[in-house]
Amino acid sequence: MKKVFFIWVCVLIVMSFSSCKKKNKDGKWLDTTTTGIIPIACDECFLPIIRAEIDVFESIYKSANILPIYTNEVEAIDLLMKDSVRLAVVSRDLSEKEKAAFLVKKMQVRARKIAVDAIALIVNKENQDTIIGVPVIKKILTGEITEWNQIYPGSKLGKIDVMFDNPNSSTVRYAIDSICYGEPLSDKLYAQKTNMDVVEMVAKLPNALGIIGVNWISNENDTTNMSFSQKIKVMAVSPKEEANYENSFQPYQAYIALNDYPLTRDVFILLSDPRSGLSTGFTSFVMSDRGQRIILKSGILPAVQPIRLVSIKDEYVK
Repeated sequence: MKKVFFIWVCVLIVMSFSSCKKKNKDGKWLDTTTTGIIPIACDECFLPIIRAEIDVFESIYKSANILPIYTNEVEAIDLLMKDSVRLAVVSRDLSEKEKAAFLVKKMQVRARKIAVDAIALIVNKENQDTIIGVPVIKKILTGEITEWNQIYPGSKLGKIDVMFDNPNSSTVRYAIDSICYGEPLSDKLYAQKTNMDVVEMVAKLPNALGIIGVNWISNENDTTNMSFSQKIKVMAVSPKEEANYENSFQPYQAYIALNDYPLTRDVFILLSDPRSGLSTGFTSFVMSDRGQRIILKSGILPAVQPIRLVSIKDEYVK
């Protein structure tokens, strides 16, 4: 707790510095595309990706210092709106209402699509049922289905404990908008603090069902991106209610690229930098070949980097 508090104090100090001393006494901006100190906001769902991007960027440009604020999507866009940051990494473009609000403040925000993410459904390693349809997921999220044996007759796991990262996360918004189509979520769902907390809880609880961004469960030791974390099982998802081996897919990059995996979303950088500063330089790096290769390695689909499609159906989870 003390460590987290210390990090936030440091971030606030830097934010104060960057907002008060954007120019020197001669009226020149203090940061360039490759030098300076800036804070950025990032949806915590994409922490592993952005952390890797920052590490490589700063290793190339020694005079650049990017301080990420990992938070929920709502707060990330709010920080951008307040001009506390000039860059936010989120899973959507601005709404028309938000764009109008930025225009009132005479701020122009550019959206840059950097990747395509997948929402993964994870279960405990003791769970033998690993195929599910999107209509069934909707019934779980809205509370119509509450027990594992309502989906898989004979299951002895009992109540389904659904785990999200936090109530204001982009994953929760995706569940409401793209799975439940506006219907309210059940009040029996559980909110953790982070995506890693979800992974840890699912690894402990045999009856748990976790809903998180797929980059959190990529196997870091697998350079082919064809396996997931050994802590949990990753469910195969079908767009149909009657899910089976033939119509269900896990969130591998190939299935995301081919639109076979049904639970995907775009990842954006929202940039309000009015000039070519460090925020613009970092965005250009993320969109570059090297930056896109970092995304490719993370397990999700880069926006502009071609990928090699490999047949992996035989690697289906058991």
